[in-house]
Amino acid sequence: MTHFLDDLLAVARDAPDVVALRWFGDSRFGGLLGRRDGARVREEVTFDELAERIQWTAAGLLARGMEPGDRVLFSIRPRPEGVILCLAILRAGGAVVFVDPGSTPELFAARIAAARPRWAATEALLYAASSGPLRGIARSRGLLLPDYGRLPVRHLYTGPRLPGVPRGARRVQRLAKPGVGPAPGSGPAASSAPGHASASGGATDDADREALIVFTSGTTSDPKAVVHTARTLGGMLRLFAQVGDLRPGQRAHTDQMFLGLPAILAGGTWEIPARSPKDAPEAFARGVAGADSSFLVPADVTALLDVLEARAEAAPGSADPRDAASAASAEPLDGGERRAVGPAVLAVGAAPVTVALLERGRRILPGTRWLAVYGATEILPAAVTDAGEKIAAAASGDLVGRPLDGIGVRVDPAVVDLDDAAPGGPTSSDGEPPVGELVLTGPSLMAGYLADLDAGKPRATEHRTGDLAYQDGAGRIVLVGRNRDMIIRGTVNIYPGLFEPRLRELPGVADAVLVGVPVPDGDERVVLVVTAEGGPGGAGAPQIRPDTELARSVADQVAGVLDHGALPDLVVEASHLPLAGRSRKPDRRALVNLVSPLAGTVRA
Repeated sequence: MTHFLDDLLAVARDAPDVVALRWFGDSRFGGLLGRRDGARVREEVTFDELAERIQWTAAGLLARGMEPGDRVLFSIRPRPEGVILCLAILRAGGAVVFVDPGSTPELFAARIAAARPRWAATEALLYAASSGPLRGIARSRGLLLPDYGRLPVRHLYTGPRLPGVPRGARRVQRLAKPGVGPAPGSGPAASSAPGHASASGGATDDADREALIVFTSGTTSDPKAVVHTARTLGGMLRLFAQVGDLRPGQRAHTDQMFLGLPAILAGGTWEIPARSPKDAPEAFARGVAGADSSFLVPADVTALLDVLEARAEAAPGSADPRDAASAASAEPLDGGERRAVGPAVLAVGAAPVTVALLERGRRILPGTRWLAVYGATEILPAAVTDAGEKIAAAASGDLVGRPLDGIGVRVDPAVVDLDDAAPGGPTSSDGEPPVGELVLTGPSLMAGYLADLDAGKPRATEHRTGDLAYQDGAGRIVLVGRNRDMIIRGTVNIYPGLFEPRLRELPGVADAVLVGVPVPDGDERVVLVVTAEGGPGGAGAPQIRPDTELARSVADQVAGVLDHGALPDLVVEASHLPLAGRSRKPDRRALVNLVSPLAGTVRA
């Protein structure tokens, strides 16, 4: 089996002059000044240039001392220089470690200790913002950035050198220059022979060495990270090629590598926006116009649709909303023709995709084919469904679609707590499909969790999703609930059980429960419900109050005990917690219903 980078180099040989990467960048200081005009092409990289820069950068990394199995802390936004460095690290045999720099310093330190990186690849601006005078500005905006410059690793940086970049750090752009290291193809970067040592010890084939490590959740005592190899990454890219039906010459406009890399592997062009759709929706709407495909998370879809709907409201002419939507989804061309603003195909995933979001999307962009993608960091993607199919099946549960070719599915009924299944959903009674925990296997299945692999445990053979599901007569997967308490906000999985014990230790708190309140775009608002020590207690429906002395006190303290990805959008105080089941555990479903009217007023 070839490494997916070998496949990329083969594409470069066949189509050297085709544009592989196109970056819609801000003006030089536009990003710093908050400008939102980033729809101009800032840089283009042909396949020949891409292959050469990956090879020379890998050679430069090897010449600077990178060894197979080295882990590289990676904090660079999507843009050509960052994409090339990421692929060069893999070519050199290293592993890319994604750690959110905005988490609490305590959790960041725990994740660094777990990952044990030998290198850090960071934008110069992040070094400057985590030390010196810019550190105060970052803190004033809620970013408790660690001091990157003090990390005991070898440093790589992108962009012009700024105050805070440590002495001895190497600028990435200079690594890619011929002559820095051995010629491409002459060193370990090009080797496919077995026997290289992995970071956790032992010998491994290149394709089975660590390639990507993503921290998804956890606490300071148990940071949790998913590990993918080059083989499982290659499987992921091939599965995403099925989702987008990618072909040579197509334009994929997205900031997500999930679709960008498969697009260039198929011989197409990956167009990278200057900013995410949520940060600069107007610029993204201009850039995505007429693209063949795009991949967005639900929150970004909402931001894009808000812009297009605002155009519709401002469009002159018909009072019919469908006509207004059509006017919003077109732009004038020379000669008076109009073209669709949306891409031909828009895949939505990385978080739950609701029927309401898809219905709104089809109304505003009727010329776009909408797809909902299901999967998890541990195995992505797993299934896909067309918007029309998902909408038509809404009454029977949350249809996530048919498994992609190569994905294995089984439903384990032994772990089902039917109290957690959706009311009215299918059960295992006679004549109905059995409900159970959805268990997946396939070519994109992770190698395992970082702590397990570093402890020498066997690699993963399946992924238990925690979703309660069944397969209908056509083999489609339908979700009916959760077997574990988990909240999904944006692309972050929040496991309440990891954080609630720490919240219960805050002064004045008797009990604490985190719940997720669904909103129409598929995202969830995170609400923290606390009760007071010596509180009134009671039976029946609790009284919920959002602006009590205890709620304000807890809201002021949560940033010190929670990862910022798990910070609540709202803190409320309850007179007591509703209980359910024989175990008399907190009734989270009842709490969601009680706090929903309040959570609806929270800004995303």
